[in-house]
Amino acid sequence: MRHAHWIAVCTASMCLAPLLARAEPPASGPTSGPTSAPTTQPEAAIGKPAGPDKVSTTEGQITVDGQPLKYRTTAGRMSVQGDADKPKADFFFVAYERLPVEADRSKRPITFVFNGGPGAAAVWLHLGAVGPQRVALSTETDLPLTPFHLEENPDTWLAATDLVLIDPVGTGYSRPTQGEQPQQFFGVNEDIHWVAEFIRLYTTRYQRWLSPKYLAGESYGTTRAAGLSDYLQQSDGIGLSGIVLISSVLNFGTIEPGQGNDLPYVLYLPSYAAVAWYHHKLPPDLQADLHKTIALAQQWATDTYAPALLHDAELTADQRAEINKNLVRFTGLPADFVAKADLRIRPDRFEGSLLADQRQVIGRYDGRITGYNADPLDNSAPFDPSFSPYLAAYTATFNDYVRRTLKYENDSEYAALSGKVQPWNMGSRGSGYLDVSHTLAMAMTNNPSLRVMFVSGYFDLATPFSAASYTIDHMNISPEMRKHIIHNFYAGGHMVYHYRPSRTKLGEDVRAFVTPE
Repeated sequence: MRHAHWIAVCTASMCLAPLLARAEPPASGPTSGPTSAPTTQPEAAIGKPAGPDKVSTTEGQITVDGQPLKYRTTAGRMSVQGDADKPKADFFFVAYERLPVEADRSKRPITFVFNGGPGAAAVWLHLGAVGPQRVALSTETDLPLTPFHLEENPDTWLAATDLVLIDPVGTGYSRPTQGEQPQQFFGVNEDIHWVAEFIRLYTTRYQRWLSPKYLAGESYGTTRAAGLSDYLQQSDGIGLSGIVLISSVLNFGTIEPGQGNDLPYVLYLPSYAAVAWYHHKLPPDLQADLHKTIALAQQWATDTYAPALLHDAELTADQRAEINKNLVRFTGLPADFVAKADLRIRPDRFEGSLLADQRQVIGRYDGRITGYNADPLDNSAPFDPSFSPYLAAYTATFNDYVRRTLKYENDSEYAALSGKVQPWNMGSRGSGYLDVSHTLAMAMTNNPSLRVMFVSGYFDLATPFSAASYTIDHMNISPEMRKHIIHNFYAGGHMVYHYRPSRTKLGEDVRAFVTPE
């Protein structure tokens, strides 16, 4: 029931609910910027494109860990071709390389980064977590500061790995070539094929075949990354060293509750408890310690709640009453509301009902953030207060940054989050749910050195952390391969990096993951 809605807005960056105007940054702008004039193509040291690509190259510098970090940025389009050597689409990308460039490229990792949606450009991760500049957020509310502007990002992943931010076709400035049908790019398998072709072409033109290669995706971007993991190796001979999956959804059956699928109700329960804890809606014993509360919620959900949903009509009145009592206890929802829910609490109704007594709705992408509920009689969330403020901030700052700092000119609309990629071809699955976890398992089997890091936010109500844990636990891989999986948890939402301490921790965790001892 929520599948189409989730696909349309989940992103990137966070997935960003229904789809993550404009304001000018302060006149002073970022303290760092280009130190050399833009060129029409990359310098010879990093390869020279053979096609009609249009790129701009600049240099910049920021401070990381008290030391200067110099880098070169390449921003522009790369044309990919079909079987008949006919241009099919132009991919927009922004690539960062640490300076000085290492003579032996086999020692410098490179990470290909994208968001999700489908329909999200890479701007969310780009200006939220991984790049040398980030959208300035309030340390008190985690909302964008106005007027919107960028600031140096000391948590940038560039300290450990070169970066290539990719906008899939239909997002950002990436477009099909004139005369090409857009639908050939809009689907699970179609998207994997063309993003893989961009990665192969970039790897070739910029001489990165021997570099350790990583993927990083967020939300539906994790679906894409899992699909790419085996495709790149089997079709293009590109072996990956690791994958970072932020706010992951590999098995859609874990996040889409509906008739005949009770699993998500169980997996959402610990996230409900975490959000209710944040808003002080739990009884005193559960309010004392977040991590203990989450553990108790997970245990009750697995040992008692899941079997109850399985038996359903066989439950006695007393058994149902006991389940309802614990649902009230772990969710903070009113008892009369829970009594009418038939043991099943949909995420949108939790978002609209938890703070209904305060006439507030909580965010889907970040349950910590609230907004005014103009229609409190509707117990489902009418909008997502953790989405709308960020869309304007990311769109405005990128449009300024790409022109003023990166010196790339393009009068087309930069689609930070686009609905034009719909309908999205989910493939032939009958009545089942899309599940690419088996593809990731196959990639790990075919490449025993592949490592995977899952990133989950406690307050994410789009891709709950227990759903990621469930997916990991049900991957068919050997015990030795399972040691190559890390699951890290953060005190944030779908975009864990909007909470400053979590952004710092994520940067540290990624650096350790990309450059293991």
